[in-house]
Amino acid sequence: MRRRTTFPFLALLALPFTTRGASAWPDQPIRLVVPYTPAGGPDMIARFVGERLATRLGQPVVVENLPGASGNIGSQQVARAKPDGNTIMSQVNTLVMNPSLYKNMAYDPVTDFAPIGLTAWGSLVLVAHPSQAPNTLAEFIAAAKAAPRTINYGSPGVGTPHHLSMALIETDTGIELVHVPYKGSAGAVQDLLGGQIPYMFLPVHVAATYIKSGKLKALAIGSAKRHPLLPDVPTLIEQGLKDADVDMWYGLFAPKDTPDEIVTRLDKELAGILDSDEAREAFGKQGLTPATSTPAELAEIVKRDRDRWADIIAKRGIKAE
Repeated sequence: MRRRTTFPFLALLALPFTTRGASAWPDQPIRLVVPYTPAGGPDMIARFVGERLATRLGQPVVVENLPGASGNIGSQQVARAKPDGNTIMSQVNTLVMNPSLYKNMAYDPVTDFAPIGLTAWGSLVLVAHPSQAPNTLAEFIAAAKAAPRTINYGSPGVGTPHHLSMALIETDTGIELVHVPYKGSAGAVQDLLGGQIPYMFLPVHVAATYIKSGKLKALAIGSAKRHPLLPDVPTLIEQGLKDADVDMWYGLFAPKDTPDEIVTRLDKELAGILDSDEAREAFGKQGLTPATSTPAELAEIVKRDRDRWADIIAKRGIKAE
């Protein structure tokens, strides 16, 4: 189901922008594709950024949700769109995980898009139902080694960041767990709170309330540094897993061959939107931290993470359902 939102614009306030001899850009509404359902992180970011980008560019920004196949349907449309700056995409790091999960992908996340810039970081936390004995990552790993393939954990689905974060722990420590995939987060969280599944990675803002109320306990933060919502919870890295940073990144992309001038302009406007108290407050309510980068920096993150998760997926033999 498609959901579109058109933001009002102030065309007379925008300065013309010329690219490679073409007519002034932007000269028509900009389509901002979200390859996921409404209300998630990429959608929230798109709507926040889109409204403010419309004012800055002097053209409407139309947010269009095109969910399906873990983001592949919408991403493919953007990859095939005309590279004129009139189609862009709000994404999350699922983009770089999919090529190793799905056969015959119609696009490559590294070569078929022009990165514009980061928009946010989101953190995951490894939690346990209070009935479970382990209170630390080391105790969890020891329990798993003592009884291979007897400990279950849940996720919103095969190949999600929640799933692959646990797969990374399995790979780094040599433990063997049993993955219980759900069709979305709601059922998984419900069963986690009820004790039907004992462990799971959750977004920190979702988990924090349950942790503070004693309904869940935290074993480790997946960020490189401790999170302000849970300052007493040590990171995976602190607890011995070298380079185990499983933060989720978010960013904007355009089709490949989009003129550099347009990408640079979009990145500049994006940075101006995100470097604000308004952005920090709005994103914070969703457990996200606004972030900015150059196009080159985002390109490096995309390539690094594609290779990193491809290695984990291959070693664990993970396949999309």
